[in-house]
Amino acid sequence: MTAAPSPSCDRVFELTAEQLRARLPEALRIYVTAMGYPPVTAQQRAPMWSAHMLRAGWRCIGAFNEDDELTGIGYGYLGAPGQWWHEQVRHGLATTGVGGESWLEDYFELTELHVHPSAQGAGLGEEILRKLLAGAPGSKVLLSTPEGPTRAWKLYQRVGFQDVLRNYSFTGDPRPFAVLGRPLPLQS
Repeated sequence: MTAAPSPSCDRVFELTAEQLRARLPEALRIYVTAMGYPPVTAQQRAPMWSAHMLRAGWRCIGAFNEDDELTGIGYGYLGAPGQWWHEQVRHGLATTGVGGESWLEDYFELTELHVHPSAQGAGLGEEILRKLLAGAPGSKVLLSTPEGPTRAWKLYQRVGFQDVLRNYSFTGDPRPFAVLGRPLPLQS
């Protein structure tokens, strides 16, 4: 059994859109592996991730091991009306009657945060999250994550995320998701 690398072995820093484009296949492999999606999903997601890089407030953090292999990735941008995720969440809030539409004003959408399973459990996800949100625009941050007791859930609870919408089914994915949010900035 190999121990997971510690965050101190990884280099974690901001990536430009050009730097992420150069490593997009590698980043998407982490995404499909961490999420348990079929590999073909990477081909479907590549144009979407590329389009996201053009959105206002986009920023990205990557983690690299000592062999310069990508071990984790996180990115997001300012959420806005007309964007697919924004409209899905707005619809969910409206149809469930839980209210909370104010969450959809002046927010940073944490779109993706994934750590390769071989590097999970050593704090790398939290390091990526904190660096990403340290420079994020907006007065709050929102994200969606599959329901269930996962490492991601524990991370989001530890850094103070709260329920915005629970057990929501996004178009195209039958699993229930939670939408979580918290004010920015994060406290150390």
